[in-house]
Amino acid sequence: MRVLVVEDDVRMAAAIRRGLRFEGLVVDVAADGEQALRVIGSAEYDAIVLDVMLPGLDGFEVCRRLRADGVWSPVLMLTALTPSRTVTFRVSDEGAGFPPELLPHAFERFTRGDDAREGGGSGLGLALVGAIARAHGGSAHAPGRR
Repeated sequence: MRVLVVEDDVRMAAAIRRGLRFEGLVVDVAADGEQALRVIGSAEYDAIVLDVMLPGLDGFEVCRRLRADGVWSPVLMLTALTPSRTVTFRVSDEGAGFPPELLPHAFERFTRGDDAREGGGSGLGLALVGAIARAHGGSAHAPGRR
């Protein structure tokens, strides 16, 4: 699987890249929205990790432009840590074109944990969340998974 990480913080991008490579993924990194749009125009990605607060084009604008250009790779939006140092991941429709009835299942094939490949998923979502959590000194666990 190939993932694009769009993150302007060099240390954070490197930590996410290391974590995803450890999971066996091919990872490219873009440092801003304009670079991300150029890179995505020249390669196909199974998923995109997109920081919301980017210099120039923010993550929401990058996502809008991707969808307008017909790029439908799943996008995981990153935001800053809360004061309690808790990171929450959720799927929402910010104009990305998901029908409301599919939102609860948007990342289903990516979040099945250790048995993902047996169940048809890749485990990519859990790998992404884990890499981000480890970059902040934490960990991630899927309920009911090893």
